[in-house]
Amino acid sequence: MKYTNAKKILPEKLIIEIQQYIQGETIYIPKQEKEYNQWGSQSGGRQWLDHRNAAIRHAFKNNSSIEQLAKDYFLSVETIKKIVYS
Repeated sequence: MKYTNAKKILPEKLIIEIQQYIQGETIYIPKQEKEYNQWGSQSGGRQWLDHRNAAIRHAFKNNSSIEQLAKDYFLSVETIKKIVYS
């Protein structure tokens, strides 16, 4: 998390207003909801999981058993069931 001195970026009137509620402490101002990225969208993790899950569904449709898929992908049987039945 990056810290910025409010005097460098906020108008003095706004600082005075904020000081009525808090002084000399650090506050966190979250991003607006529209600014958030979905999990894994920047790292590629989401894309990797989507690709893996598609491969699991494809193998299941081609008669691989849930137990075998769990062993092949190092996942629990319950996780495989969630993937193939969703």
